Amino acid sequence: MLVEFIFRAIGAVGLAVGGWYLGMAFTGPTVEADEVRYVVALTVAGFGLGLLVTPYLTLNPMIWLRDRIRKIPSHDLVAATFGLLIGLIISALMAIPLSMLPSYFGKLLPFVALICFGYLGIVTMVARKRDIFGVLGGRFGGVAESGDRGHSSQVLVDTSAIIDGRIADISQTGFITGTLVVPKFVLNELQHIADSADALRRNRGRRGLDILNRLQKDSVVPIHISEYEVNGVNDVDSKLVKLAKHLHCPIVTNDFNLNRVAAIQGVRVLNINELANAVKSVVLPGEEMIVRVIQEGKEHGQGVGYLEDGTMVVVEGGRRFINCDVEVVVTRVLQTVAGRMIFAHPRDQS
Repeated sequence: MLVEFIFRAIGAVGLAVGGWYLGMAFTGPTVEADEVRYVVALTVAGFGLGLLVTPYLTLNPMIWLRDRIRKIPSHDLVAATFGLLIGLIISALMAIPLSMLPSYFGKLLPFVALICFGYLGIVTMVARKRDIFGVLGGRFGGVAESGDRGHSSQVLVDTSAIIDGRIADISQTGFITGTLVVPKFVLNELQHIADSADALRRNRGRRGLDILNRLQKDSVVPIHISEYEVNGVNDVDSKLVKLAKHLHCPIVTNDFNLNRVAAIQGVRVLNINELANAVKSVVLPGEEMIVRVIQEGKEHGQGVGYLEDGTMVVVEGGRRFINCDVEVVVTRVLQTVAGRMIFAHPRDQS
């Protein structure tokens, strides 16, 4: 890497010069012939040490700090900046009276106050950011503060919702407001599924990546790939729930188990399956319709067909109509976790 080479070169030259000055300090202003080797040895040692350790003292800490900052949510970063600024202002005001103290107290305590108030400002602002900005009646980091909980203009997107694909169509209708946020760990799970050795999982993962690409290009609401990271849990669903609680925002999914876990923990869920069931056409007992029976049912003599929206229609005595269109009369409608089921019988049996 060119940047690392430049840092190594600068460090090597700098420590070589330092080694030369150190050798000269040991030998005095006049260097005897037998003392030259000590100056040269220290210079070479400084050069080699600079080549070896400079990245670990300069570049690597900078990269580590950059990665850490990327993982910090933006609202925490802004809160910490405000807290530090307030702490520095307070410490500057305290520095004048503290500097008037006698002896070394007047020199030491202003510096101690700078460190302490700066740290306290950061910790206090990050810990109480929602309460503080809620009192001010403003917005912070995309989170609207209202009441005890507030609500966010962000919506976390689950892996299952992306693979399902209907989120791309829903995002174009305007029913979802705010920013669709895809955490990096969800994207990593999609990539892992797309690289799976199992052909079915691999196809699902690739479909998910295609849907995500479509969302970024065609969605009428903003799409954001977030660097949010959740420590302490490894499961993606648990990370989503924990992040949603932290951001006070809902999760869009069609995963039944995630729906239940999130609901237990007080996280709002936008379930795509529930939305699909809600907008299906209402069918009442006694209504007539035409259904194409395509397979046998579980019970003897039953036939099964489907409406255009995917609703299953169980036709009593419909086995003899397989691969045929038949007029049926609805007898009852059953709402299940998997969706809506319609039970009917052929019209000629009415």
